[in-house]
Amino acid sequence: MIIGIDASRAALARRTGTETYAYQLIQALADLTSAELRLRLYTPRPPAAETWPSSPFVETRIIPFPRLWTHVRLAAEVARRPPDVLFVPAHVLPWYCPAPAVVTVHDLGYLYHPEAHPFFQRRYLDWSTRRHARLARRLIADSEATRADLIKHYQANPRLISVVHLGYDPALKPVSDSASVKARYNIRGDYLLYIGTLQPRKNLLRLLEAFYRVGQSYPVSLVLAGGKGWLYETIFERVQTLGLSERVILPGFIAEEDKAALISGALVYVYPSLYEGFGLPLLEAMACGAPILTSNVSSMPEIAGDAALLVDPYDVEAMAEALMRLLSDAGLRQTLIEKGFQRLPNFSWGKAAQQVLQILIQSAS
Repeated sequence: MIIGIDASRAALARRTGTETYAYQLIQALADLTSAELRLRLYTPRPPAAETWPSSPFVETRIIPFPRLWTHVRLAAEVARRPPDVLFVPAHVLPWYCPAPAVVTVHDLGYLYHPEAHPFFQRRYLDWSTRRHARLARRLIADSEATRADLIKHYQANPRLISVVHLGYDPALKPVSDSASVKARYNIRGDYLLYIGTLQPRKNLLRLLEAFYRVGQSYPVSLVLAGGKGWLYETIFERVQTLGLSERVILPGFIAEEDKAALISGALVYVYPSLYEGFGLPLLEAMACGAPILTSNVSSMPEIAGDAALLVDPYDVEAMAEALMRLLSDAGLRQTLIEKGFQRLPNFSWGKAAQQVLQILIQSAS
């Protein structure tokens, strides 16, 4: 049996949530291969990761193409040499796909917060999700929340949607001394930490308002780490408007090797997003022993459980009060850290790969 996989996102050097999902799942699936079960990975570029699967049962096909790679070049490749099943880890099914296909839908945030996406991106995501909800043999959702969204907004068949929770990188562990990493990013003293794309859907404007109120009582910094996303300028402007330029640190994209130390050193990990299909940073914070403040909407309560302090992301006052509660209560912070460690075994890439593999095998038959 040959499982074809769109590995275009997994091959990228810089990985946000979707790229991490594709990369880690391919790694875990590669561990399950054999002479009877092979992977064929399609990518338009040479893979950047040094740990790209090198199993004799994994074939990587690099097929360069300047534009519309998925719909033109990948479609042609699958038509010429069809696998037994095609797995697309991120939303977009090729325009032509003769093989049975399984597609992962991470979230429908563009429907809930259209203002956070460029116009043509919204239209494309809506069209492509509607299309593969109709044409894919099976759909995989990251959470029960996303599964419910697919049924509600696209009338997807509930029997064809499987929920597979993401895993976390087991290399992420608490780091006792983060001084050198803090110095690298010009962080001094205690700090709150957010890691993710800087964009409106992440609710960073309200977080800044809440932090401004907290700052009157607690001398801590707020580190907003991540690449610049759609409409990121409003975040930088709000920092200036609130007079927080001395206390808000914007280090940009964080190197993977620095992530564990930076998370471990945070007094609180903040993830106040307005909507998430899963929220991988929640698992990363649990793995590194950071207490979490996150939102009580979409998938975040499902993933965080009792290992985080949940707050209404639209209520700035409630967010400020929750931050002050965490900053003032070391016992609460320790309790959340311990509950995070207890919750982590529910999430692993090995478990996710086993579930995905069964779905792929069933879809090929």
